[in-house]
Amino acid sequence: MANADAISSLELRSLVTSTGRLELSLQRVTVAPPAPAEVIVRIEASPINPSDLGLLLGSADMATIAAGGSPDAPTLTAAVPAERLAGLARRLDQSMPVGNEGAGVVVAAGSEAQALLGKTVAMFGGAMYTQYRKIAAADCLVLPDGTSPADGASCFVNPLTALGMVETMRREGHTALVHTAAASNLGQMLVRICLEDGIALVNIVRSAERAQLLRDMGARWVCDSTAPTFADDLTDALAETGATIGFDAIGGGRLAGTILNCMEAALSRNATGYSRYGSPIRKQVYVYGSLDTGPVEIVRNAGMAWSVGGWLLPWFLEKVGPETGARLRRRVVDGLKTTFASRYSAEISLAEALRPENVAAYGKRATGAKYLINPNKGLT
Repeated sequence: MANADAISSLELRSLVTSTGRLELSLQRVTVAPPAPAEVIVRIEASPINPSDLGLLLGSADMATIAAGGSPDAPTLTAAVPAERLAGLARRLDQSMPVGNEGAGVVVAAGSEAQALLGKTVAMFGGAMYTQYRKIAAADCLVLPDGTSPADGASCFVNPLTALGMVETMRREGHTALVHTAAASNLGQMLVRICLEDGIALVNIVRSAERAQLLRDMGARWVCDSTAPTFADDLTDALAETGATIGFDAIGGGRLAGTILNCMEAALSRNATGYSRYGSPIRKQVYVYGSLDTGPVEIVRNAGMAWSVGGWLLPWFLEKVGPETGARLRRRVVDGLKTTFASRYSAEISLAEALRPENVAAYGKRATGAKYLINPNKGLT
């Protein structure tokens, strides 16, 4: 159809009050007919990524979570500690939609977007935990025939982040890289990318089991941060690979600093003399996640040529421009069921996303516990 009547859509909302209370609820919203260059997508798959949890859970204390409402209109509340409110000042008392990316079927299209009608598409743009999402046709990625919404639901955030890391490495003159929380869905994608491209990748994981998972995939350099020999193992891997750039999903704690210090120790193995300023080769760690929300602690044993900074996918894509972005997206589509395949531990409805036991599971940000929301689950 060229246009459509307004559509009623159930949408997950997150509210943090100025009194320090997180409120999650399902709200009924009206989706207006699409403009000429817009479409309406019936969303059937939207992942819960770590990047979604900050907006969804609003730094709340999950030990205080409480369920309310009814089975058809559940609510969830939790306390937000007073010391965390300052960092949330710009969103206080605003009911906010959640969900960075998703996929589904185009059910209505404007006059300039008729070619998309009935197509299965993926989208990136926020507010995806909803039954129907209106979006610009230009922001839709048409998925290949035979691709389900679940197959394409995670084709933006994790794949483009992994590809963006490799692109950043190359643009900044490095030849190998380090990645933390490396057994995650994103980390496994990065392993496959680096194997395909012949790039040395040092993987840091948090258990022997996860280390073995990556080795079974073909990863050569895997370091377990819980092992007593971790610093020595990491230094050996860095010396062998020459990695001088790292991407840290943990954020808080001492891991970023440990990576820098081990990079310096690896570089110093080939030093011909002593310098109190350390190696002149720049060592870079980018923090791109917040699995640990505490402060970043740096013990300065990395000389003077080092940096720690933030890295964010939207800003990276803006910096590299549309041509590079299009090239990376084409690679994702080509490898959607192989290199960039995502695996989920559960598919849940919007109402199920507000069950305390499910929030406790996906809120852990644990490897192997990636949840997929199907806003239209159980509905015709």
